[in-house]
Amino acid sequence: MQTIEGQVAAPKAKVAIIVARFNHFINDSLVEGAVDALKRVGQVDDKNITIIKVPGAYEIPLTAKVAAQSKKYDAIVALGTVIRGSTAHFDFVAGESSSGLLSVSLEYAIPVGFGILTTENIEQAIERAGTKAGNKGAEAALTVLEMLNTLKTIKG
Repeated sequence: MQTIEGQVAAPKAKVAIIVARFNHFINDSLVEGAVDALKRVGQVDDKNITIIKVPGAYEIPLTAKVAAQSKKYDAIVALGTVIRGSTAHFDFVAGESSSGLLSVSLEYAIPVGFGILTTENIEQAIERAGTKAGNKGAEAALTVLEMLNTLKTIKG
């Protein structure tokens, strides 16, 4: 029996981090976690990390698609925060961001880490950006590196 399981070390990986400016006070912590994980655990060289800032979570999938099309990056980490309000806006932004990123990943066969927080309130967002619930930016970064190595192994 053969088992394929990726490692997280990917020193030569070129990674784009696409982050929403909206809710930047939370997203900045997600970026810090992602960069730290890429460099410290993934051993990715600083020069191979590109941070791309966009207005909000809704704009992340288009940016990810263009980044994937450019073939400059081996993996993409998508970071943002969508907090539920009193309107249906949350459902549209969160759902479309998620499905758009999945489409990019499948169309271009590139790992896309989903680090867009979808929370009921600001307290939950803060918890997921580096306090009680860990840092979801770091988790998304480590996921793309593992997937990158897994896909390389499968391709041979």
